[in-house]
Amino acid sequence: MTFFISVDSDGIFNVNAFQNNAMRLNSTVISSVSNLWSRRFITMMTAGLVGAFLLAPDFAEAKQRKEVTHKTLKSSKKKTSAAVKLAKRTTQFAAVAAAPLRVSFGQKAGLHAASDPLDLRSSVALVIDQDTREVLLSKNDQAVLPIASLTKLMTGLVISEAQLPMSEMVMITQADVDTEKGSSSRLAVGTVLSRGDLLHLALMSSENRAAHALGRTFPGGLDAFVARMNGRAKSLGMKDTRYVEPTGLSSNNQSSAHDLATLVGAAYKEPVLRELSTSHGREIAVGHRTLQYNNTNRLVKSPQWDIGIQKTGFINEAGQCLVMQAQVSGRKLIMVFLDSAGKLSRIADAERVRRWVEKSSALSTGTKHVALSDQMPS
Repeated sequence: MTFFISVDSDGIFNVNAFQNNAMRLNSTVISSVSNLWSRRFITMMTAGLVGAFLLAPDFAEAKQRKEVTHKTLKSSKKKTSAAVKLAKRTTQFAAVAAAPLRVSFGQKAGLHAASDPLDLRSSVALVIDQDTREVLLSKNDQAVLPIASLTKLMTGLVISEAQLPMSEMVMITQADVDTEKGSSSRLAVGTVLSRGDLLHLALMSSENRAAHALGRTFPGGLDAFVARMNGRAKSLGMKDTRYVEPTGLSSNNQSSAHDLATLVGAAYKEPVLRELSTSHGREIAVGHRTLQYNNTNRLVKSPQWDIGIQKTGFINEAGQCLVMQAQVSGRKLIMVFLDSAGKLSRIADAERVRRWVEKSSALSTGTKHVALSDQMPS
């Protein structure tokens, strides 16, 4: 059946015109449905078809408007999200910029104003000959300052001398989580490692939870361990030294350059401390994962250095710290650098000392420190 559509001058569909055209084309069909209900049916069907035809562009236009609106809203959300992120970054930056810089105890005391022949960045420095106990270089060597993770060298000495079983398994607990500085650790609560592995991570990678677990599981508990640390310091003649915990996170762990030189000399006697503190790295299996730990002192990998024992440290109150025993130009030297300004400055200071010693033709001009000579272990 063919349909003819008639539209008047106002654009309104004329159903009667359509019916007349249809009847003229096919009188047989019209006559067969000439009753009233048939005519009504054809009228309704015809109106529906034509209405759909006329409204189709409106539906398409509405769909297009809906898509455009959706895209606009999506773009608006993205812009709003980006603006929120930018605002957060700006706020964070402003907060950091407004926060006062945290200076070290040495900076507060004005120790960085002191000069030295090598222009060291450390406010405190001491270099002595381990065998002759001759002082080659000293700078603010009587100052008593926070020592950060240099504390772990005494932690290791106490553990080593106690001759506890290194194969005994120790679990990291909530008590080992840092509440002093809020520092992070890859040793999750529940991790179980041997005492030997914990000692390795504490000395080589300065792992705070490892060091705390060593003290916590010491016979008698943490208080007994800290008491042993202070007792050992006293027995070595370390008069300027005090410990309150085994990690160094507390700024109340304090010492002087002379006392730390004494500690390095004592710790050097323990083969396990020499081996673990100078280890380049270690893979530790923790559950289903294998963690790679590296030495915090990059000098242990340098072919220009022959390091016997070492320990690094840092908290804001202490600055960058480093103690080492190393052979330079055939001499065993103990080096102490405290309160160094800048992340790599302690390493740079050690390099300056090494080059200075290597180039020096006469090191006997250093002044011998009698008190240190009496304190240094042979």
